Amino acid sequence: MSTGIEVWTDGGCTGNPGPGGWAFVIRWSDGALERSGFDGETTNNRMELTAVREALAEIGRRGEWRGAPITLSTDSQYVQKGITEWVHAWQRNGWKTTAKKPVKNSELWKSLIELSRDLSISWVWVLGHAGNELNERCDTLVQEAIAKGVRRG
Repeated sequence: MSTGIEVWTDGGCTGNPGPGGWAFVIRWSDGALERSGFDGETTNNRMELTAVREALAEIGRRGEWRGAPITLSTDSQYVQKGITEWVHAWQRNGWKTTAKKPVKNSELWKSLIELSRDLSISWVWVLGHAGNELNERCDTLVQEAIAKGVRRG
Protein backbone atom coordinates (compact mmCIF):
# COMPACT_ATOMS: atom_id res chain seq x y z
CA MET A 1 0.00 0.00 0.00
CA SER A 2 1.52 3.31 -1.01
CA THR A 3 -0.78 5.68 0.85
CA GLY A 4 -0.98 6.15 4.56
CA ILE A 5 -3.45 5.05 7.16
CA GLU A 6 -5.33 7.48 9.37
CA VAL A 7 -6.33 6.27 12.83
CA TRP A 8 -8.57 8.19 15.19
CA THR A 9 -9.20 6.94 18.72
CA ASP A 10 -11.17 7.90 21.81
CA GLY A 11 -12.15 6.48 25.14
CA GLY A 12 -14.24 7.63 28.03
CA CYS A 13 -16.32 6.60 30.97
CA THR A 14 -19.31 7.67 33.00
CA GLY A 15 -17.75 8.36 36.35
CA ASN A 16 -14.05 7.74 36.75
CA PRO A 17 -14.00 4.85 37.51
CA GLY A 18 -17.27 3.68 36.04
CA PRO A 19 -18.75 2.12 32.92
CA GLY A 20 -16.61 2.99 29.92
CA GLY A 21 -16.26 2.72 26.19
CA TRP A 22 -13.57 2.90 23.56
CA ALA A 23 -13.68 3.47 19.81
CA PHE A 24 -11.53 3.87 16.75
CA VAL A 25 -11.93 4.87 13.13
CA ILE A 26 -9.35 3.73 10.60
CA ARG A 27 -9.30 5.32 7.14
CA TRP A 28 -7.17 4.35 4.18
CA SER A 29 -7.18 5.12 0.46
CA ASP A 30 -10.25 3.10 -0.41
CA GLY A 31 -12.14 2.53 2.80
CA ALA A 32 -12.87 3.05 6.45
CA LEU A 33 -13.45 0.85 9.47
CA GLU A 34 -15.08 1.65 12.82
CA ARG A 35 -15.03 -0.41 16.01
CA SER A 36 -16.06 0.20 19.60
CA GLY A 37 -16.39 -1.67 22.86
CA PHE A 38 -17.55 -1.48 26.47
CA ASP A 39 -16.12 -2.17 29.92
CA GLY A 40 -18.43 -2.21 32.92
CA GLU A 41 -15.90 -0.85 35.44
CA THR A 42 -12.91 1.08 34.17
CA THR A 43 -11.21 4.46 33.97
CA ASN A 44 -11.02 7.07 31.25
CA ASN A 45 -7.29 6.48 30.75
CA ARG A 46 -7.76 2.72 30.40
CA MET A 47 -10.38 3.29 27.71
CA GLU A 48 -8.15 5.77 25.85
CA LEU A 49 -5.34 3.18 25.85
CA THR A 50 -7.69 0.35 24.90
CA ALA A 51 -8.93 2.28 21.87
CA VAL A 52 -5.36 2.65 20.60
CA ARG A 53 -4.49 -0.96 21.41
CA GLU A 54 -7.55 -2.26 19.53
CA ALA A 55 -6.81 -0.06 16.50
CA LEU A 56 -3.18 -1.20 16.35
CA ALA A 57 -4.23 -4.84 16.75
CA GLU A 58 -6.60 -4.40 13.79
CA ILE A 59 -3.81 -2.91 11.69
CA GLY A 60 -1.53 -5.79 12.67
CA ARG A 61 -4.10 -8.32 11.42
CA ARG A 62 -4.12 -6.78 7.94
CA GLY A 63 -1.12 -7.76 5.90
CA GLU A 64 -1.95 -5.31 3.12
CA TRP A 65 -1.22 -2.43 5.52
CA ARG A 66 2.24 -3.69 6.46
CA GLY A 67 4.78 -0.91 5.98
CA ALA A 68 2.25 1.87 5.39
CA PRO A 69 2.79 5.09 7.35
CA ILE A 70 0.23 5.60 10.10
CA THR A 71 -1.00 8.86 11.55
CA LEU A 72 -2.66 8.11 14.87
CA SER A 73 -4.73 10.97 16.30
CA THR A 74 -5.89 11.01 19.90
CA ASP A 75 -7.42 13.67 22.12
CA SER A 76 -5.61 12.13 25.09
CA GLN A 77 -2.33 13.77 26.06
CA TYR A 78 -1.91 10.83 28.45
CA VAL A 79 -1.71 8.51 25.44
CA GLN A 80 0.26 10.80 23.12
CA LYS A 81 2.86 11.93 25.66
CA GLY A 82 2.92 8.53 27.35
CA ILE A 83 3.90 6.63 24.20
CA THR A 84 6.25 9.28 22.78
CA GLU A 85 7.95 10.54 25.96
CA TRP A 86 7.18 8.92 29.30
CA VAL A 87 7.30 5.23 28.34
CA HIS A 88 11.06 5.31 27.72
CA ALA A 89 11.79 6.38 31.31
CA TRP A 90 9.23 3.92 32.68
CA GLN A 91 10.98 1.07 30.88
CA ARG A 92 14.41 2.17 32.12
CA ASN A 93 13.04 2.45 35.68
CA GLY A 94 11.47 -1.02 35.72
CA TRP A 95 7.95 0.33 35.14
CA LYS A 96 8.16 2.75 38.05
CA THR A 97 7.37 6.46 37.94
CA THR A 98 9.89 9.10 38.97
CA ALA A 99 8.19 8.90 42.38
CA LYS A 100 9.14 5.18 42.45
CA LYS A 101 5.48 4.07 42.25
CA PRO A 102 4.25 1.43 39.82
CA VAL A 103 3.13 2.86 36.47
CA LYS A 104 -0.65 2.71 36.19
CA ASN A 105 -1.97 0.64 33.29
CA SER A 106 1.49 -0.81 32.64
CA GLU A 107 0.04 -3.92 30.99
CA LEU A 108 -1.73 -1.71 28.44
CA TRP A 109 1.40 0.37 27.83
CA LYS A 110 3.43 -2.81 27.30
CA SER A 111 0.81 -4.03 24.84
CA LEU A 112 0.98 -0.73 22.92
CA ILE A 113 4.75 -0.96 22.71
CA GLU A 114 4.55 -4.48 21.35
CA LEU A 115 1.79 -3.67 18.84
CA SER A 116 3.56 -0.57 17.55
CA ARG A 117 7.05 -2.10 17.41
CA ASP A 118 7.25 -2.64 13.64
CA LEU A 119 4.91 0.17 12.59
CA SER A 120 5.73 3.65 11.34
CA ILE A 121 3.43 5.77 13.52
CA SER A 122 3.14 9.53 13.90
CA TRP A 123 1.40 10.13 17.23
CA VAL A 124 -0.73 13.29 17.04
CA TRP A 125 -2.64 15.00 19.84
CA VAL A 126 -5.82 16.81 18.81
CA LEU A 127 -8.10 18.97 20.90
CA GLY A 128 -11.23 17.01 21.80
CA HIS A 129 -14.74 18.33 21.23
CA ALA A 130 -13.40 20.95 18.83
CA GLY A 131 -15.42 20.01 15.75
CA ASN A 132 -12.97 17.56 14.18
CA GLU A 133 -15.19 15.16 12.26
CA LEU A 134 -13.40 11.90 13.04
CA ASN A 135 -12.61 12.79 16.65
CA GLU A 136 -16.31 13.60 17.11
CA ARG A 137 -17.26 10.34 15.40
CA CYS A 138 -15.10 8.39 17.85
CA ASP A 139 -16.67 10.24 20.77
CA THR A 140 -20.14 9.36 19.47
CA LEU A 141 -19.14 5.70 19.16
CA VAL A 142 -17.79 5.76 22.74
CA GLN A 143 -21.01 7.23 24.10
CA GLU A 144 -23.09 4.70 22.15
CA ALA A 145 -20.95 1.82 23.46
CA ILE A 146 -21.38 3.02 27.04
CA ALA A 147 -25.15 3.46 26.68
CA LYS A 148 -25.54 0.05 25.01
CA GLY A 149 -23.33 -1.67 27.60
CA VAL A 150 -25.12 -0.07 30.55
CA ARG A 151 -28.54 -1.11 29.15
CA ARG A 152 -27.33 -4.72 28.81
CA GLY A 153 -25.71 -4.73 32.26
